Amino acid sequence: MQPLVTIVTPSYNQGRFIRTTIESVLSQDYEHIEYIIMDGGSTDETAAVVQEYGDRITWISERDRGQSHAINKGFRMAKGEIVGWLNSDDTIQPGAVSHAVRALERSPGAGAVYGEGYLMDGEGNIKGRFPATEAFNLWKLVYLSDYILQQTVYFRRSVFKDVGPLDETLKWGMDWDILIRIGKRYALEYIPEYMGCLREHGDAKTATGGRERFRELTHILRRHGIRKYPPGYVFYGLDTYGKIWDDWIEQHTPGWLSAPSGWFRKKLFASGRRIIDHILQEAQGWYSDGWVTTRSHFMLPAGNGNLRLRGSLPDLGPTLKGQTIHVRCNGKRQAKRLNFGEFDMVLPFAASSGPANISIRATRSVVPAAEGLGADWRRLAFILQAPEWAR
Repeated sequence: MQPLVTIVTPSYNQGRFIRTTIESVLSQDYEHIEYIIMDGGSTDETAAVVQEYGDRITWISERDRGQSHAINKGFRMAKGEIVGWLNSDDTIQPGAVSHAVRALERSPGAGAVYGEGYLMDGEGNIKGRFPATEAFNLWKLVYLSDYILQQTVYFRRSVFKDVGPLDETLKWGMDWDILIRIGKRYALEYIPEYMGCLREHGDAKTATGGRERFRELTHILRRHGIRKYPPGYVFYGLDTYGKIWDDWIEQHTPGWLSAPSGWFRKKLFASGRRIIDHILQEAQGWYSDGWVTTRSHFMLPAGNGNLRLRGSLPDLGPTLKGQTIHVRCNGKRQAKRLNFGEFDMVLPFAASSGPANISIRATRSVVPAAEGLGADWRRLAFILQAPEWAR
């Protein structure tokens, strides 16, 4: 018997979009779906649209205390062992639910799964891939950014017994917060399939958040990490205030200065974008191609304390010969010397009940371009696969 999947849509006066949202759920190729719409008392055409679908939808229309409260109410009503939520202006892709169910069946230790997604405009036209998605990386999720597109996420309902419901005090980052809380206890499984679409339009909540949204995201970063000013603080700060400054300059520039003002705004945007890109690429010290720089940081859910590191030390000449790495985990340090070639080592550390913060410092590094070894100007130490607990 296939598991029942419950999808909850929180809604308030989104009648112009909700039909498309509903159709994306009810047209799935997975049969065992319970669909609940938690409406906050809409006064537009929402009720009339929903009523066209009869008993295919469970429809609750009553005042609530916001989006997170509505989702929590829907999850408490849910009968499915797998749950997800879909905002009333977004959609899921064909086959999304089937992909999620199969992934959760393949990975019994996963608390949630997520996939690739698209950005679309207010008219529903696909603009491109949601650019941030990547394989699960707990350190980045806690210290840098929410790279998981919420419209692609499906949870085991049982995990909420361990981590609690959505935080109803949060308006913008409730999905980020719950993903971190789950990720500190369970694996989050990445699915390389397109599963959802985020609609970007002028009335969208994220687009109108401004300073208040930034303060909330800063609160989440500080709640879950151990740094007062993590790299995510700079990332979201530049993203938020760059838009605020751009709007202010545009509004306060006389017409006769519009041309130089436009030039300055483009330069300001480009400078901020370069800093943001640098933070995204460099903050962790671990690049997408597996290369590690002299200092790198990782985070794992609670484990047995036996840390497994796999990777390689390429022979790029004498500079990397004698490479030694100093690994710190759960407050303890160990040093290991690497030889050229592949390595696979297990380092025993004290087990802990909470997530482990891991840092690795390498004693040697090389800039390939400076050594005449190509055009790579990064400072590189060795290649590493994602650290994991040894079983």
